[in-house]
This record gives sequence, C-alpha cells and structure tokens, in this order.
Amino acid sequence: MDATVAVRSVAEVGPDTVAVTLDSPEGFDGKPGQFVRLTATVGGEEESRFYTISSADTRGSYETTVGLDGGDFSRHLADLSAGDEIEMSGPFGDDYYEGESRAVVLAGGPGIGPAVAIAEAALDAGNEAAVVYRDDEPAHTERLDALRERGAEVTVTDGAIGAVVADAITGADGEQAFVYGFTDFVDAALGALETAGYAGEAKVENFG
Repeated sequence: MDATVAVRSVAEVGPDTVAVTLDSPEGFDGKPGQFVRLTATVGGEEESRFYTISSADTRGSYETTVGLDGGDFSRHLADLSAGDEIEMSGPFGDDYYEGESRAVVLAGGPGIGPAVAIAEAALDAGNEAAVVYRDDEPAHTERLDALRERGAEVTVTDGAIGAVVADAITGADGEQAFVYGFTDFVDAALGALETAGYAGEAKVENFG
C-alpha cells in the first residue's frame, strides 16, 4: 500500500529517540513487528527509510520509533509536527506477532520499538510476554514499566544476555522467540537462544 499520511504526534521516548505517530490509511493492517517505508524530501533530495511498527495495533493510527543517530532523515522526522504529511508504503515483513501464546522478544537498541509493541499485543490477547532489552541508554522505559505491571517479564541490561535469555525461555507450547536489532545483537541473541535450548525458529528482523 502507498499513501500520504498525516502526523498525529512526535514525542520523546528516550535519549535521542522519538516516537512518531501517523494516521493509518484506509485498509492498512500492519502488525507489531512489521515495518513501513517512509519517504520525504530532505535537503532538496527525496529519501526513504524503513521503520518498524511499534504500536500494538494499527487501528486509526500507528507508531514508529526513531533513533536520532540515523542521520538527516531521522532528524527530519523528529522535527515534524501534528498535521504535517509524509509518504508511506507498506506494511512489509513476515516476522511479526501472530497471536502466539508466549512471546519472548529479544531487542537491541532500536529493536525496542517492535519489542514493546509485540509484548503489549500479546498481553492484550491474554497471552504471556517476556522482553530482554540490551541498551546502555534505554528508550520506552514508561512502556516497559507498564508491561511489568501487567505481568510481563522485562529485563533491561547493557551487558551479556545469555543468562537472561535462558531464564526467559520456558519451552512451553506455543512459545515464540523474536529478535530485533543490528547484526551484532542478532548474532548474540541467536547464540543465546541456541544455548538456552530454544527448539523453535526465531522470527528475526536484522537492521543491518
């Protein structure tokens, strides 16, 4: 789907991190963990970047989480105001939440956006959720606190994740691991899952 959508809000959600909420075009049915392509003119040139959906559902509107270390395009998004418009395409991606009974989400850096969205969606559906998040400057801390209060297992660390992943993986029927982050984190997360004895196939989004 290609559409021109309006910005609803831009809010700071952590160090050098903002959440951009956009109107959902008619017929848009993105899932937490899928991603969209946003296109805008920056510095006189048309540019596009991909951002993962970071809201539990996309009815009426949806959110993406934007790290401001992503260059001029990310800063352009952060400077938008309610009512501004931007071009979007999507949703894309097959590694998203599909109602699994236990979601274990391993997130590094910008992977926190889809992580909180998937955990929220799982709890909303009456299922279980666990989040392992590695970052030395965490974002979405309010949503992580809310997830804890709702019964999700949430661990934030700036170091090794092996022991935490081993605790999060239960081997229960219907348990699904998700991994979102840059290559170094993805490699570490997949290694931790293997060591923990995770028998399924993880859903992985590698940000490069």
